[in-house]
Amino acid sequence: MKKVFSESLRILPDDWLNPLPLAHWFPAGGAGQRPLEVDVGCGKGRFLLARAAAHPDADFLGVDRMIGRLHKIDRKAVRHGLTNIRWLRLDAYYAVTYMIPENSVTTYYIFFPDPWPKKRHREHRLFNAPFLDSLFRTLKAGGQVHFATDHLPYFDDVVAVIKADKRFAKIPPFEPAGEERTDFELLFLGKTPIGRYSFEKQRG
Repeated sequence: MKKVFSESLRILPDDWLNPLPLAHWFPAGGAGQRPLEVDVGCGKGRFLLARAAAHPDADFLGVDRMIGRLHKIDRKAVRHGLTNIRWLRLDAYYAVTYMIPENSVTTYYIFFPDPWPKKRHREHRLFNAPFLDSLFRTLKAGGQVHFATDHLPYFDDVVAVIKADKRFAKIPPFEPAGEERTDFELLFLGKTPIGRYSFEKQRG
């Protein structure tokens, strides 16, 4: 098992086919003793960095495919001494489906995923029944998912998929603090409506 480099917070698994032993990467949390929050598609990291700084008692995993963005997050996190952040360069669907351990996540943040608005591309959308299966498997009981998008037709489609799944229950939508708003959200804030929807894994 490769250890994270001292100058980097990147996770480099030896095994890309089985769930990560997250206790290895978050030693301060022991065997899942600290909350684990996952930022799916963390982009430039504005939310991830602010959230981790405000909640040093939790562990944070950022997932994104863009290596340049992730390197910037890495440098900022190291510079500010945010030891509770790790990041993984990987497709979001694959990461949640195959790399996140069962019953390990307290909170998922899924902000402004690609809506794939053209009908012929909708099979590429992140939210579908198999993805909800993966969320259910990896969330702890009572674990939460916070979703936001500026594409309202996509918002309606996602909400319909979630409402049809009785394993999840609607909760009040998550509203980020000012310093936690993503760079993408700041571009559209006040210019276009933003749909927000939050839900949790049913207990029992």
